[in-house]
Amino acid sequence: MRKIDEGQVAGPDGSGDGGPGLSRRSVFKAAAAVAATTAMAPAALARNFGSDAEPVRYPEPDVIQLDPRFKAKIGNTPIMRLYRGTLWAEGPAWNGVGRYLVWSDIPNDEQLRWLEEDGHVSRQFRYPSGNSNGNTFDFAGRQIACEHGTRRVVRYEYNGAATILAGPENGQELNAPNDAVVRPDDGSIWFTDPGYGSLLDYEGNEADTDSPQPYQKEAVYRIDGQSGEVTKVADEPFKPNGLTFSPDYSVLYVADTGATHYPDAEKIIWAYDVDGNTLKNPRTFADMTLDGKAGLADGIDCDEDGNVWSSAGWVGDGYDGVHIFAPNGDRIGQIRLPEICSNLCFGGSKGNRLFMTGSQSLYAVYVLTHGAHVLGA
Repeated sequence: MRKIDEGQVAGPDGSGDGGPGLSRRSVFKAAAAVAATTAMAPAALARNFGSDAEPVRYPEPDVIQLDPRFKAKIGNTPIMRLYRGTLWAEGPAWNGVGRYLVWSDIPNDEQLRWLEEDGHVSRQFRYPSGNSNGNTFDFAGRQIACEHGTRRVVRYEYNGAATILAGPENGQELNAPNDAVVRPDDGSIWFTDPGYGSLLDYEGNEADTDSPQPYQKEAVYRIDGQSGEVTKVADEPFKPNGLTFSPDYSVLYVADTGATHYPDAEKIIWAYDVDGNTLKNPRTFADMTLDGKAGLADGIDCDEDGNVWSSAGWVGDGYDGVHIFAPNGDRIGQIRLPEICSNLCFGGSKGNRLFMTGSQSLYAVYVLTHGAHVLGA
């Protein structure tokens, strides 16, 4: 696939065309089913988030309190676009030691890095990346990536070598791993396998099938921190996508994007009780319907108070961005973005900055809370 030329990448002012045309198939033909059945809102927000934009009048108008329980809004900080020029940005993960954010551009088969010290962005921080999607860091500071193209989960060691944790080479016939989280007590890695990379030929290896299940039933898996054994722990979600633990690791939340391919799939976030190495009591935690319109939750993260922050998209202006849910599942806040938000994570030196991957861009906003699982903050 042709790479984006450096001359096509936007400069610090946020301008630019964002790259070349797509492959012969639409970037998200799967999501077209969602868009076709969702009442579309008006056009994207007419706001320039670049450095040449008119100053925003505080408080930030696109960080919205829907409920008094949402207390994370800061009065003197704006949403900022840190970078523009990806085709489909995904998988942000914060490295506290290096003070950088790594994220994926799946179609361009690369990972990028944003440095906190000066805002510099390294293109092709990792290339090729196996068409990686979700990224995270374990509690030893090693990067873990979910690769669509190779249908595996890998860990990058201190010497740069890649250790295959799950994949066809290790006997696991996975669809296309999507997102991952790590437990600190036992070093286990939990990941989702909805299979999108095997359904989109420009994101990885297209499965030779018309089934929404490229190779097998979509599921959530656990990699044992000691033995490395891979075990299926849940398959109730139609297409499990983003996932995150509650602050005390007693609950695992899983976003379900199955509505892209399954007419009966609800647009919800699941919750499971964590029982040792297994999950139990599957239930609906939150419904993505807002004002009669329902989009998809994708990447999710949890703050120190147990609120779940979910990327949201495929509806339009006024909906797309981030939705924040209280521990009981009530929607209490919203961050509006002019693009579909695919994923998010907390980071920054103090763990109080929310990074959001929005299709072609990387956004960030300071918030009055901290991520529950930020390493090195």
